[in-house]
Amino acid sequence: MRAIYYDTETTGLKAENDRIIEIAAYDPVLDRRFEMFVNPGFPIPPEATAIHKITDEMVASAPSWADVGQQFIEFCEGDVVLIAHNNDAFDYHFLRLEFERHAIPLPTWKFIDSLKWFRKYRPDLPRHTLQFLREIYDIPANQAHRALDDVIVLHQVFDKGIDDLSISDVYALLNKPKDLQHMPFGKHQGVPLAKVPKNYVQWLSTSGCFDKIENQELKAQFSKLGLLN
Repeated sequence: MRAIYYDTETTGLKAENDRIIEIAAYDPVLDRRFEMFVNPGFPIPPEATAIHKITDEMVASAPSWADVGQQFIEFCEGDVVLIAHNNDAFDYHFLRLEFERHAIPLPTWKFIDSLKWFRKYRPDLPRHTLQFLREIYDIPANQAHRALDDVIVLHQVFDKGIDDLSISDVYALLNKPKDLQHMPFGKHQGVPLAKVPKNYVQWLSTSGCFDKIENQELKAQFSKLGLLN
């Protein structure tokens, strides 16, 4: 599974009515970048331009999504997972509807929402915006709210945020059943969590097992059961 980080800039916040006017992506494995303007077919609202600085003149000669979408599909070829910050509530819906409007089948891509990852595994942080995370991880500032700049920052932030986990592991963690009921590993694998010996849970804690990002949910479940008190 190969990660491709992507971002969209749009004419507004509602995917049903607004349109993508810029899309960018970065493939760190192949070291390739994708960046294109999209002509939305109508004027960009001033309030949107005030945020991303994209004007009607900048997209006047740009192709429509019918062309841009096909080129984006070619860029994202192979076994890939697309990663965007707030993907599930924003970027994915814009992609899906743009493809739908132009009668282009949406590829069977997998997706990761990096915002959900940080909300889940960095609950200690007061905010999880991309620019706040950039500051937390001491990543140099760039031109925020332009697609390719945000994509590069996202790659740097996410790389630090997932530590040494593979993208496949991250995808599995975000898509596993929410209710962890049985011990997932070790000599008590398969045993209901409530029946795992408390001394074993305490040993896992002192061994540093619960310090790993991927075991935070397990730690929370044992805490709820009173086995970490």
